[in-house]
Amino acid sequence: MGKLTVLALRAVLVVLLAGSLVVQAVMVPLLVGDVEVAADLAYPPGLFLVILVLGIVTAQVVLLCVWRLVTMVRHGTVFSHAAFRYVHVVIGALVAAALLMFTLGVLLAPGEAVAPGVVLLVGGAVVAILGVALIVLVLRMLLAQAVARDVEATRMRAELAEVI
Repeated sequence: MGKLTVLALRAVLVVLLAGSLVVQAVMVPLLVGDVEVAADLAYPPGLFLVILVLGIVTAQVVLLCVWRLVTMVRHGTVFSHAAFRYVHVVIGALVAAALLMFTLGVLLAPGEAVAPGVVLLVGGAVVAILGVALIVLVLRMLLAQAVARDVEATRMRAELAEVI
C-alpha cells in the first residue's frame, strides 16, 4: 500500500473518530434533555441513549482496529497471526452493532410513537451491518490463506538455503 493511500485512509479515520467523539461529547448530552420530553414512547427513553452510546463505541472500536491494521500494512507485518486479533475484534464489534440495532428495532416496534417504516429501515440496517461483518469474515479467510502461503514460502526458502 502506497504512502499516499495510507495517509488518506488515516485522515479519513481521524475525521471519523473525531466526529464520533464530538457526537459523544456534545450531541448525547443535548439528547438527554430531549429524552425527558419524549414520554409517549413504549420504552424507557434512557435506553435509546444507552444504545446510541454503545453503537458509537462499536464504531470507534472498528476505527481503531482498522488504524492498527493500516499500521501493520505500512510496516509489512499484516500477513502475520497478530493481524487476526484486530480482525476478530472488528467482526465482534460489527456483530455487537447489529445486535444493538436489532434491539433498537424491537424497542421501536410497539406503540404508535414510531412509524412502521422506520422499524423496517432499522431492520434493513441490521441486515446491512451483518453483511459487512460477513464481508470482513471472508476477508479474514483470505488473510488466513495469505498467512499460510507466507509461512509455506518461508519454510521453502529455508529448505532451499540448506540445499545451497
